[in-house]
Amino acid sequence: MSQSETLGSYFKENKDLLQDYLETRADIFRLSAIRMISRSAGLLVWIIISLFLLFLIVLFGGLVLGLWLSELTHSHIMGFGLTTLLMVLIFSILALFRKSWFVDPVVRIIIRRSSEDSTLDDHPIDQPYNEKP
Repeated sequence: MSQSETLGSYFKENKDLLQDYLETRADIFRLSAIRMISRSAGLLVWIIISLFLLFLIVLFGGLVLGLWLSELTHSHIMGFGLTTLLMVLIFSILALFRKSWFVDPVVRIIIRRSSEDSTLDDHPIDQPYNEKP
């Protein structure tokens, strides 16, 4: 930049370059947001499907266990009552330890995945992801 140029003339000359830069940064931000939302949506769909399958397994497993215990005790009330007692006990244990078994690991996974996303954003485009910069 020579002495005769001012800051205003410098910005006028580089206005198109600055505009392209800002549009590119906005596109990068938009694409990063789309990637994060699509990963979250995919994870949400996977969780819903998994919970539905778990519900079916618990439902039919409870029926089978209730019928089997009914056969052993020769009483439907006793067999299904023991099955209900066992399920209430399992759900109570899960409720007691939900923070250490479910909440904390999920938080750690979310933090790890978000930090992996940020390292992918910092990686040079012309270099493969399996190589270090």
